[in-house]
Amino acid sequence: MRPFFILRATVKKRRRLTRARLRELLRYDPETGEFRWLKDSRMVRAGDLAGCLDREHYWVICIDYRNYPAHQLAWLHVTGRWGRPMIDHRDGNPANNRWSNLRVATSSQNNANRCRPRHNTSGFKGVHFNAQRRKWAATICKDWRTIYLGLFLTPEAAHAAYVAAARKLFGEFARVE
Repeated sequence: MRPFFILRATVKKRRRLTRARLRELLRYDPETGEFRWLKDSRMVRAGDLAGCLDREHYWVICIDYRNYPAHQLAWLHVTGRWGRPMIDHRDGNPANNRWSNLRVATSSQNNANRCRPRHNTSGFKGVHFNAQRRKWAATICKDWRTIYLGLFLTPEAAHAAYVAAARKLFGEFARVE
């Protein structure tokens, strides 16, 4: 007869990277946003640029066999804490890890700072054509909820409604172009 519970093998958890360990391995330049190795190893020389770009164009650095986003490492290096809930790039460029370009943000704020999607056909963020009503509709998302802003005769009028709502809801995080 089999037991109704399953024994799990003990899995050794890796320790989370600390600020001390990070500073032991890498030097961060807040003006350029670059990390450079401090010590030679089999794969790198001291002074070499650390990391590479991933598929989403974020700079990623491998430390102790684990990949870390460079913007999170920059936040840890400077403040001594991980950037939670997330780190936002002010200019929208995920490879720009200058200290002046980084800020803590919620998921909703981070999404508000995104550029207009490539598949957008209206030419304006937050605006789409409602074929049933034959008018332009404006919507905006906040905390995983879509807020309907209304129907408009022109895409420019719908975009103006989106811009006003974005500035009111997201303040400095609002990216409207």
